[in-house]
Amino acid sequence: MSSQRVWNIVLAGIGGQGVLKASDILAEAAFRAGHDVKKTEVHGMSQRGGSVNSDVRFGPVVLSPMVPDGETDVLVILDASQTENNRHRLRPGGWLLTPDSVAGLPAATGRSGNVAMLGVLSAFLPLPEQAWRDAICASLPAPVQAANLEAFAAGRAAANAARPASTAGSAHPLPLHKV
Repeated sequence: MSSQRVWNIVLAGIGGQGVLKASDILAEAAFRAGHDVKKTEVHGMSQRGGSVNSDVRFGPVVLSPMVPDGETDVLVILDASQTENNRHRLRPGGWLLTPDSVAGLPAATGRSGNVAMLGVLSAFLPLPEQAWRDAICASLPAPVQAANLEAFAAGRAAANAARPASTAGSAHPLPLHKV
């Protein structure tokens, strides 16, 4: 898929998982890569473990921040309980990225799990790795940058390692589930 198109990404989870921070980092990475970026979020009872969603759209020209239902290219789920609540947002042939993608990665535990998921997502999107790394550093305080850069690298490496040799260079790592 070309980087000359508008990409529609939805991140979903529960309050306290860093959904909004992850969407901030994604938006910043896309902006640093030269794209027009729009972002919106919905968070009801997010401070009490309620559902949190954030839409991020980027491309040459983006007119609206909201991803229409059925047009999401990649749905990033940070908490498995949010999968069925958001599945309808995927376009036919869209990709579902679940917490299974980073299960077992030591760097993905605790407060860095959202950034590890971004590492997996980064292997799928047409954004330079340096834009991601710069966005992480710009979005997080200095004391937690190293741990989050490690989590990002672990997620990205896991996605790239899962890609079979026959699809090297493909934009679709295996941890994403095609719907």
